[in-house]
Amino acid sequence: MTRISKEEAKHVANLARLAITEEETDMFTKQLDSIITFAEQLKELDTTNIEPTTHVLHMKNVLREDKPSPGLPREEVLKNAPDHQDGQIRVPGIME
Repeated sequence: MTRISKEEAKHVANLARLAITEEETDMFTKQLDSIITFAEQLKELDTTNIEPTTHVLHMKNVLREDKPSPGLPREEVLKNAPDHQDGQIRVPGIME
């Protein structure tokens, strides 16, 4: 017995904006059922003494040091801009 119907598999594909054939529907229905079966096996684990975590490694604020550094020269930046005027990059207006 499958835990997911063909209609549900088609619905999931539609949500993902995928057009799938009937053969793919059968294949994905079986694959999704296998995924659900595996997820249900995880419910059997005893996690009573396991502390909740958001990451498997003990890391905290692993960031580089924030040091100021010079930016690119204005000429270099404007060289790549499609439109510029008076040392500023021009963009299309968004307000009337």
